[in-house]
Amino acid sequence: MDKSLLTDLYELTMLAGYQREAMLEEHAAFEMFFRETPYQGGYAVFAGLQPALEYLSGLAFTGEDLHFLASLGLFDDSFLEFLKVFRFRGKVTAPREGEIVFPGEPLMTVEGTLAETQFVETMLLNIINFQTLVATKATRLTHAAGGSQVIEFGLRRAQGPDGAMSVARAAAIGGVRATSNVLAGRVFDLPVRGTHAHSWVMAFADELSAFRAYAESFPDHCVLLVDTYDTLSSGLPNSLVVARELRAAGHELIGVRLDSGDLAYLSRQARRMFDDAGFPDVKIVASNELDEYVINSIRSERGLVDIYGVGTRLATCAGPGGGALGGVYKLVEFAGKPRMKVTSDPVKSTLPGCKRWLRAKDGKGRFIMDVLDLDDERDTPFGAGQVAYDPKHPQRCKTVAAECQLVDCCSVVMDGGQVLQPARSLMEMADYCEAQLKRLPEGSLRLINPHVYKVGISKRLLDLREKLQREHSC
Repeated sequence: MDKSLLTDLYELTMLAGYQREAMLEEHAAFEMFFRETPYQGGYAVFAGLQPALEYLSGLAFTGEDLHFLASLGLFDDSFLEFLKVFRFRGKVTAPREGEIVFPGEPLMTVEGTLAETQFVETMLLNIINFQTLVATKATRLTHAAGGSQVIEFGLRRAQGPDGAMSVARAAAIGGVRATSNVLAGRVFDLPVRGTHAHSWVMAFADELSAFRAYAESFPDHCVLLVDTYDTLSSGLPNSLVVARELRAAGHELIGVRLDSGDLAYLSRQARRMFDDAGFPDVKIVASNELDEYVINSIRSERGLVDIYGVGTRLATCAGPGGGALGGVYKLVEFAGKPRMKVTSDPVKSTLPGCKRWLRAKDGKGRFIMDVLDLDDERDTPFGAGQVAYDPKHPQRCKTVAAECQLVDCCSVVMDGGQVLQPARSLMEMADYCEAQLKRLPEGSLRLINPHVYKVGISKRLLDLREKLQREHSC
């Protein structure tokens, strides 16, 4: 689907106004960031870069688009002629997908003409906000699950077809590496998993007949849903009958799915029954409105679940502090001069200028803190041994230890409208994310009251902010 008109109207009215003021070709830079960590957690996971770059590289208005805009009666012919040849030819700097990110850090820096950088605001926020939120949720689920696998089951509860595809993609980056969504399996090269519905069982004369019929249809891929009538007295005993019959025919039952009741207790009972009967490899799958808190509870109550199927609460990003990431896209430089938003609400003020985002690591590669510094080649960049300041409370500061290694978290991923790096597979992104999570300080992955990771700003960035604040207050 052509996405050129998938934007807020004000992006177009501003461009038309900039054209009238002869400002369209002025150089500008915008940064995308979020102010609060989602889910009241200790971190977020950056996702959505590849789809964002695909959008930028394919941006163009069709004849049908221009005809519709003309019908609105808002835009003159000269502006429509400008849109006819409009393309994104700018520069984008961003971290890798799967990178661990924190409030205030530039998820994307977009540079180019004012027209290019302004117009793409809505779609970039749409893509990055949602996929980052989903990827973050997925890491929380996989962490809660311990060594058990998590599968994405959210297609039927997702916010439309586009949302469903985005969920499957971003969840894979966060470690949920399989999906029930068949199209997502094809498009993203993901393993596709599933069982059968309760309606399958109810369509047969009895549960055992339904199980036998399914096993005959899929003898090497048989996972049985065992809670249609009664899990302990009917579903599990009947699934054991089928397991024995499959083995006698040279096949093995793959697993059983629990979809209601006390999942911790039922999983223990199911494990005992199958182990006692000589089927230790049968997997116990659990579903039913799961999230990281429910999964954590199941494990704390000695549940023996091998695979968790998570649908609604992953696809809708439900939970405290969830629902939306709240990322914003703000002008930080215009016509060669730094810009900042100064407001009566200090929470909504911004940091001026294009920035470098540095991560201090110890000798073992563990994260110590992050620092934002001005991206200004005319001055000495921030280095180990220097002081970083809390952007909200500058009286609080911390010296980055001299033995720390400082690495730049971002690189140029698009220039001149051309993507500079080959696309990585989702499994590569997931592996990278998993490795980065292990480098976080102790307590960062806690579901409740996690460790608060420090993000500081350099002295020269602090000085620039204070200088612009004084100028705007006069």
